[in-house]
Amino acid sequence: MNLKELYQEIILEHGKNPKNLRKTDGFNKDAKGNNPLCGDNVHVYLKLNGQKIVEDISFEGSGCAISMASASIMTDLIKGKNENEAKEIVEDFLGMIKENPELKSENLEEDEKTKLMCLSGVKQYPMRVKCATLSWHTLVSAFENKKDQVNTEN
Repeated sequence: MNLKELYQEIILEHGKNPKNLRKTDGFNKDAKGNNPLCGDNVHVYLKLNGQKIVEDISFEGSGCAISMASASIMTDLIKGKNENEAKEIVEDFLGMIKENPELKSENLEEDEKTKLMCLSGVKQYPMRVKCATLSWHTLVSAFENKKDQVNTEN
């Protein structure tokens, strides 16, 4: 199996069977996001403890396979990280999707980087970048307690 096939397999698996697709019990931060061009909708739920560690993270929503896979991978990787680590991972991911050829974060294991790199191919399709990044922008909004819905067209 070549790398492209592996990446496609990861995206398909997370798209068909998203992890953490539910509402977190006892969440204390949340945010909503929308991609009106594609119809993707996401609601991210966070449960942070007193040390700002993500004890639980989940999402509800609907959308294309890229959007669902990205949200699933994001929740999988962010759980257990502290807020600063999570924000650094988001920044690294967004940079990778837009221009950087690889991930630089030291807060990710190699297998976690592989999961994120499977989404790097969307940069070749500008309309799909918004699908892949919607949940990530929504996560940042949740951390910052912003109540305005994230909109990919603003």
